[in-house]
Amino acid sequence: MKKKIWKILKEAIFFVITLTIISNIVSLYKSRDLSNQKFDTALFQENINKPTIVHFWATWCPVCKLEASNIELLSKHYNVITVAVKSKDIKSWMKEHNYTYKVIDDRDAKIATKFKIPAFPTTFIYDKDKNLVFKDVGYSSTFSMFLKLLYLKIT
Repeated sequence: MKKKIWKILKEAIFFVITLTIISNIVSLYKSRDLSNQKFDTALFQENINKPTIVHFWATWCPVCKLEASNIELLSKHYNVITVAVKSKDIKSWMKEHNYTYKVIDDRDAKIATKFKIPAFPTTFIYDKDKNLVFKDVGYSSTFSMFLKLLYLKIT
């Protein structure tokens, strides 16, 4: 019985690792055409001096809904700016889901176009000097983003 449980556990771990690797490869492929510009303080009306997450999402995006709790958790510990693209009723959506992170309404997708956003969600992580360090297209786990922010803290 123990051998069977151990075998199932090893297969599950292998599956999670494989899925993580594949999703990171896909994200890297999709993110190659994204903007590489420095953080534009005028665009977001933010003057940052610490790592910042800029997260593009939409209320109609099912993957964004899955990732929203990750963004909420990160916003409690880090500077997080989210951009809701072509979304309606953002305030009521946020209230319904009890989210409190900062949201910029990009109803006409001008900001998303400037960043060359190919799909939602898309996440940019900037260092304290406003340089783009990481960019992800698709779902990003809380753990993955925490690791990236930890890397910025120790470098």
